[in-house]
Amino acid sequence: MKFYLEFEKPIVELEQKISELRAFSKEESVDIQNEILRLERKVEKLVNEIFSSLSPWQRVQLSRHMNRPYSLDYFQSIFEDFIELHGDRNYADDPAIVGGFASFDNKPVLLIGHQKGRSTKEKVHRNFGMPRPEGYRKALRLMCTADRHKIPIITFIDTPGAYPGVGAEERGQSEAIAKNIMIMSLFEVPIISVVIGEGGSGGALAIGVANRVLMLENAVYSVISPESCAAILWRDSGKAEAAAKSLKMTAPEIRELGIADEVIPEPLGGAHRNFKATSEEVAKAIKKHLNQLSQMNTADLTKQRYDKYRTMGVFSEEA
Repeated sequence: MKFYLEFEKPIVELEQKISELRAFSKEESVDIQNEILRLERKVEKLVNEIFSSLSPWQRVQLSRHMNRPYSLDYFQSIFEDFIELHGDRNYADDPAIVGGFASFDNKPVLLIGHQKGRSTKEKVHRNFGMPRPEGYRKALRLMCTADRHKIPIITFIDTPGAYPGVGAEERGQSEAIAKNIMIMSLFEVPIISVVIGEGGSGGALAIGVANRVLMLENAVYSVISPESCAAILWRDSGKAEAAAKSLKMTAPEIRELGIADEVIPEPLGGAHRNFKATSEEVAKAIKKHLNQLSQMNTADLTKQRYDKYRTMGVFSEEA
């Protein structure tokens, strides 16, 4: 099912007109190629104008786009022989987090990722990409296995945040997140996290303590959603656009703050308009950083990861 954001609609209208003209040209054997080329140039110009000056709020909307690729899309596109593993061995399996072993560049890796749904049924099944404690415990179980066998870990972040339901809280949501953060900081294998959509608060950080944090160009990373921030600060969630600007949550801003190590470019129009090109860029970035990290010994990997997070938020005042 195709879904379009408000600022995408002028582009879509022109693309639909081009499709109609092509169909008419074929059916009626009429040569209107010049008109089609003129509209294609107009579409290209419009796409450049819109996507070269996106506001923070528009990037938030793009990060949540219904047609945006999800973790399993990348697992199947970039990696080989992915085998999904289930369950936390304590309570249940959580479909909001997927994980398993795969092959990348002819070497074994562990993949962990948040997974949203597209249809209503799948969204409910995946709990809208909001993990419960058993999801984080499943992820930790798999990561501990990878660490024991010296297998690199690659995580894909895309969640509004951890699920705040009563059942999740009763089963120790905060403890599960805190434990993941603590133990991930001690792993002796390379860890790479890729923010592919929304990076929401502790729900993201619970699988995001990594040696390298990569972000897609239209992904966001924040301690809180713009809507929730606006509701707290101004008691009006309708001011989410202003909150998005203040939160400094877009990929270029996160890179400037030193939290992300690289911003991965997306095709013009966003990842959902050309998934093949996007997955190729993601694969290239992962390969580069994994090769760099593989040259480090275990002590240096752990220390680098620890130092990376200890220095976040540190600043100095000038007179």
